[in-house]
Amino acid sequence: MGDHMLGVAMNGVTGRMGYRQHLTRSILAIREAGGVRLPDGSRIIPEPVLVGRSEHKLREIAERHGIERWSTDLDSVLSDDDVKIYFDSQITHAREAAVRAAIAAGKHIYVEKPTASTLSAALELAKLARDAGVRSGVVQDKLFLPGLLKLRRLVESGFFGQILSVRGEFGYWVFEGDWQPAQRPSWNYRAEEGGGMVLDMFPHWHYILEHLFGPVRAVTAKVATHIPRRWDENGEPYEATADDSAYGIFELDGGVIAQINSSWNVRVARDELVEFQVDGTHGSAVAGLRSCRAQHRSATPKAVWNPDLEDPGRYRDQWEPVPDNTEFPNGFRAQWENFLRHVVLDTPFPHDLISGARGLQMAEAGLQSARTGRTIELDEVTLA
Repeated sequence: MGDHMLGVAMNGVTGRMGYRQHLTRSILAIREAGGVRLPDGSRIIPEPVLVGRSEHKLREIAERHGIERWSTDLDSVLSDDDVKIYFDSQITHAREAAVRAAIAAGKHIYVEKPTASTLSAALELAKLARDAGVRSGVVQDKLFLPGLLKLRRLVESGFFGQILSVRGEFGYWVFEGDWQPAQRPSWNYRAEEGGGMVLDMFPHWHYILEHLFGPVRAVTAKVATHIPRRWDENGEPYEATADDSAYGIFELDGGVIAQINSSWNVRVARDELVEFQVDGTHGSAVAGLRSCRAQHRSATPKAVWNPDLEDPGRYRDQWEPVPDNTEFPNGFRAQWENFLRHVVLDTPFPHDLISGARGLQMAEAGLQSARTGRTIELDEVTLA
């Protein structure tokens, strides 16, 4: 059989994430490697078509990487029959209209999360994609990172016995922008532009919890805007209207309790910027983005509380690293390859727009819990 040449409209690649992870480290890397090889020996070869608002930035990126096609006219790109896939990594509030247009044009959809600004809008996009008969995918990159792949290996091997709890710590200090430039864009701190810790990170936590430990059934959260005044990219002060920290408790099937702290106002005292500790009856593990270390119950030290004496236990030294045992590709690229197979062969792909809507449901529940002080139970997300 002949190779499958797929035009991929890529909207938002002038941003850091879209450019580095999706364009250069995924689509261009796949193309340079000769495509995604299929069981019959044929290949899927993606051909990027850059889309965006800045003619100057698009031209510069295209010339740098030898990309033939780019445009500031989304409608003209979507009208091209050779373009089979629409990818979107724009800021959240610009995504919904573009995805609607791509679905109407019959394109398969692959988007960053959150898929929309509200759960109702996310469900509407999923319904439109279903009714149009196009395939959909949502970026859930952290599931493909080495640390969490090792953690999945432990879960699937039965290492933990009965899983009891998950504790997550995420975050780092984002400079306010006055005496040092901020390392995150200012829109992240404006609710009116789709910013906020909950909207940004709860969808991540949802797919990690759902795929590794089980469905999330209830959410209790507290949010804060700890730093209300920041300075933008031009050095101008502005009022932060979005939450910059979130503290959540998530109840999962089987009685598992997950607690995850997320903050852009915390100085890192961890090995990695995010870590998850999983405790079970037979063992525990701590996983970051790349590393994972474990402690079986047979090797668990007997800790004794005595504040009057120096504690001799070097507890961090008593954990064993989980070996790689394989090579780990770039997580974004790995999911892109799976989605390309899904488009061509209809192979299973659980990270669809419905999955993305469930992540947004958990984010909305977190914000509702923070407003009301109540635990919010999650209903099943279904399409009418």
